[in-house]
Amino acid sequence: MKDKRVISLGFTNQRFQPGVHICLIYRDESERRKIISHYLESGLKDEEKIEYFTDIMTPDELILWLNELGIDTQKEIEKEQFQIQSALDVYCPDGEFKAERMLHALEDFHDKALDAGFTGARVTGETSWLSQKIPGCNHFIEYEAQINNIIQKKPVTIMCQYDARLFDGATIFDVLQVHPLMVVQGQVVRNPAYIQPKEFLKQLQARK
Repeated sequence: MKDKRVISLGFTNQRFQPGVHICLIYRDESERRKIISHYLESGLKDEEKIEYFTDIMTPDELILWLNELGIDTQKEIEKEQFQIQSALDVYCPDGEFKAERMLHALEDFHDKALDAGFTGARVTGETSWLSQKIPGCNHFIEYEAQINNIIQKKPVTIMCQYDARLFDGATIFDVLQVHPLMVVQGQVVRNPAYIQPKEFLKQLQARK
């Protein structure tokens, strides 16, 4: 069933239906933290279940940072509304990235969130770990493209964090092509570079 709620992302006055897939491509760490803190806080206030996949900071450092901003997460962590996990542990639990495994995990996260009585599901993840060239990570962009099919039936709200200093221009262009929405100067805009998953995957296959 389609989720008919209208949600806030926290850092903008815009409102969206759940199930949006947004890329945050940044160069400024303070800008990233400002956007992500509001994104997390709004989800917590709306009683959504939230998962954060961290790589830049440890889970303890993330909690400390949020607490310093006045966002107390202790209660939400205790009731498992807010979960922080290592990005590598989530994406590569056996030392390899597998797109299908992550897509199934995303669907499962949505269903378990609703079954537990939360209003919805929200995710954000850091992608700096991709620079380590872990086996299978060359398929990560395919996973990103297929997320757009998954959220049509399992409306998880997703924000993907990309540090532009860690990736070349071609990779960033691929990132733009698989995200329908992007953050520009603190606002969410429709991404003119976005390509529908079927067409993107067809073009990607033609490159190989």
